Amino acid sequence: MSSFKIFVVEDDRILARRMAYELEMNPDFEVEMFYDGESFLKRLNESPDAITLDYLLPDTTGAEVLIKILSYNPAIPVLIISGQKDIVTALNLMKEGAYDYLVKSDDMIKKLRNIMSNIQEKVMLQRKVHALEKEISKKYRFTNLMIGKSTAMVPVFELMEKAIRSNITVSIYGETGTGKEMVAKSIHYNSPRKNQGFVAINVSAIPRELVESELFGFEKGAFTGAQQKKFGKFEDAHLGTLFLDEIGDMDINMQTKLLRVLQDGEFSRLGSNKTQKVDCRVIIATHKNLAAEVKKGNFREDLYYRLLGLPIELPPLRSRGSDIVLLAHHFIRRFSEENNLPVKELSSEAIQKLTSYHFPGNVRELQAVIELALVLSNSKTIEASDINFNSVEGMEDLFTKDLSLKEYDYQIVRIYLEKFDNDIPAVAEKLEIGKSTIYRMLAEEKKRKKRR
Repeated sequence: MSSFKIFVVEDDRILARRMAYELEMNPDFEVEMFYDGESFLKRLNESPDAITLDYLLPDTTGAEVLIKILSYNPAIPVLIISGQKDIVTALNLMKEGAYDYLVKSDDMIKKLRNIMSNIQEKVMLQRKVHALEKEISKKYRFTNLMIGKSTAMVPVFELMEKAIRSNITVSIYGETGTGKEMVAKSIHYNSPRKNQGFVAINVSAIPRELVESELFGFEKGAFTGAQQKKFGKFEDAHLGTLFLDEIGDMDINMQTKLLRVLQDGEFSRLGSNKTQKVDCRVIIATHKNLAAEVKKGNFREDLYYRLLGLPIELPPLRSRGSDIVLLAHHFIRRFSEENNLPVKELSSEAIQKLTSYHFPGNVRELQAVIELALVLSNSKTIEASDINFNSVEGMEDLFTKDLSLKEYDYQIVRIYLEKFDNDIPAVAEKLEIGKSTIYRMLAEEKKRKKRR
């Protein structure tokens, strides 16, 4: 850990040395002493991590110095130290922005060390949060996340920019693997809500009877097994963004409760009559045609229009042309950096093989293919022989059939189940869908076969 710089401003030189000595018992603390306000203010531009400030100085008052400190940097914690226990003065200084107020006494040094340790912990935590926010913001920049220059992606980028500038609900449509959650994250982390939480929930991955408690939380004793209160996703996303993935799979009864929250901004935890208010942006995603689901009676029309907001349709990778090569190079660089491997080039034959393939798994599949190719390659260049599509063997024939989207979903899951010897958890992880979704698809297919 880097040193934690503390400026001690105290006109009593003996007390100042004692404070410095005690504070430097902590090996992380680096202390400098100042005996008047003028000499301290000349060094303020060195940006100490924390300051102890005597309230009565020979050339000025602590209140005047505090104003100058906070004008320079309001984030610096300032601990006021005074010889008098004046509650009114203490409260006024705290209102002005002082971190705390400490009265000179026999046990002051012990309190000082405890307070400064708390300040250090808080400051270091804030630095970690700021660093994380900076990293997240960098990670989710359009240029880092949404790789592509194809004509098909131009309207997507334009709509994302519009979404960032407003608080409108966003509905993202597209095939599995096209990057719907990445788009949602990119919108959130480039919006005014970026410093608040991004909370994602895959509706299809949660058993229907548990969706309500996941979204709204529950009180202790609300049902068997509810041993303590639990916040739901809406509360977790307060002031941030809630991403509802595969919203088209939500039970019709649950849709009614969701509509109320979206209309009123209010909900109640299970087992409670108390109303909770929430302010969060909602972004939804689905591979289904919600308008068609409304006509079938599977989705509420009023909820559909409430969620429609700004619709963004993500094109499948097979319609993005040269973006396949751009994305391939992007995945090569990222995987190489993450695994400390040399960056490799794609041979012309490898590029031809990639661009002539239809990628039913879209961008997610391309990433898996490239990562495997990097592992298989024995030279500085990825050859066509390193490009392996065996993980989706059977897809070529599948896409020549005249099937509905739901039937295609089932067939894709079935192919992966055969590939993974019916290991449902492994398939769920590979396709990034819930195990319950696979069980439900298999059960529905079994019922269809019986009816035939």
